[in-house]
This record gives sequence, structure tokens and C-alpha cells, in this order.
Amino acid sequence: MTEKKNRSMIQRRLIPTYVFLIIVSFISVFPFYWMISAATNTSFDVAQGRLLPGTYLATNFANLTAGRDLWGTMWNSFIYAFVQTILALLICSLAGFGFELYHDKKKDIVFTILLLAMMIPGVATMIPLFRMVSKMGLLNSVWGFILPAISTPFLIMMFRNNSRNFPVDVMEAARIDGLREIQIFFRMYMPMMKSTYAAAAVVTFMNAWNSYLWPKVIMTDTNAQTMPMLIANLASGYTTDYGVLMLGVLFCSVPTMVIFFILQKQFAEGLTGAVK
Repeated sequence: MTEKKNRSMIQRRLIPTYVFLIIVSFISVFPFYWMISAATNTSFDVAQGRLLPGTYLATNFANLTAGRDLWGTMWNSFIYAFVQTILALLICSLAGFGFELYHDKKKDIVFTILLLAMMIPGVATMIPLFRMVSKMGLLNSVWGFILPAISTPFLIMMFRNNSRNFPVDVMEAARIDGLREIQIFFRMYMPMMKSTYAAAAVVTFMNAWNSYLWPKVIMTDTNAQTMPMLIANLASGYTTDYGVLMLGVLFCSVPTMVIFFILQKQFAEGLTGAVK
């Protein structure tokens, strides 16, 4: 009887916690629900604040694809984000690997300069970057999109900090076995830093997918536009069809949500510097 009373008392004490968590979860999920509901309603219903799903999903989809290459735009965004993610992970992990495991005073000075570069807003470098990309003939291309972002101080710092958990004894044993430094990186460092790579992949892919200003500057051809540019075009003009707009936002949001849910466990481990 005493154990039952203790359990009931503990459960009663946890009731406010459960209520709080339910409220916070509802607040977090509600915008996504409203986006899905709005995608199935007319523009008038969305403006009136209708929360229940409607029957205009097919109509909104027809209006969204009318005169717009939705699938081609999504493919552009995916290719841009995928290539940028792969190259950024390779380059930034190499830099973080080198800065931490082969560091000296000179490398620390270079790393400090990289950290100072994080303080410079991206808008301040937009014009020089555009001139460089334009002179190289990379406008309306995947390389023009990804080159300014394949090496970022944030990712380098992330890999360097997590590399502190990498066992140095493993490197020494690998060198005794005759492995070169680049072989140590690919055969031992990368497999043991899977969590960090997953976290960096989520951050990089989401940033690349949601990028708007830089593609808007260099993508002058409609065939090279990205999903954020398409969404911005839906919201421009004299009248806005909110049902179509919400459906476009839904299409734009699904890929990043899928990537996050697939890698959410590794993402959490990577942020804490887990090494396996």
C-alpha cells in the first residue's frame, strides 16, 4: 500500500509537467498543422482563419503547377543543396581535422582569423562575391551557388571542437601500421565521426535548401531558380492566393523535415561531440 501511495503521489506531482509539455508540443506542432490545413482551403478561407482541412487541395495544386515548373525547381534546390552539403562536409572536416590534430601557434592564428570572419555579415560580401562569380562565368549554375558556402567558419569550428574527442592513440597505431595521413582521415577519422558528419549535414542541407538572397542575386534564369525563389514569387503581385502559397511552402518544407527526422538521433549526438 505504501508503494502504491508513493507512486500515486509521484504521478500527481508530474501532472503539471505533463500538462506543460502537452501545451508546448501543441504550440510547436500547430503551425505545421495550420500550413497543411491552409493548403487544402481557398485563399478566402485561409484569410478568414479557417483551421479545418478543406477540399481544395487538387485545385491549389493545379494552380501551383500552372505556368510553373514545380518539380524542376525542387530538383534544382535538391541538387544545389546536395552538392553543397557533400563538398562542405569534406572540406570543413579536413580543415577541422588538421586544425585540431596537427595544430600549432600559426594554425591557431589562422583559426582565430576564421572565427573573426564569422562576425562579417554575408550581405557585406555579396557584391564582391557576385563580381567574382560573374567574371568566372558561373551565373545560373550550381557552382556559382555552392562555391561561397563550401567552407564556412562555423562548420570548421564544429569539426575542430568535436575532433578533440578523437583518440590520438588510434592515429599513432595507424602510423605504425603504415597508413598515411590522408588514409587515416578517410579510413579512421570519418567512420568515427559519423555523428558530427550527420549534424553538420543537417545544418548545411537546411541552410542551402532555404537560401534565398544569394540565389536571387546570381540566378537570373527562371530555369535555375530554387524553391525559396518560387515561394517569394507566389507571395508577390497585387493579389496572393494563400492556399496556393501554403501548398508551395509545404512542398518546400517537406525535404528538410525528412532529412532532419532521418538524422535526428545522430544530429543530437553530433552537437554533443559524440565519437564512435
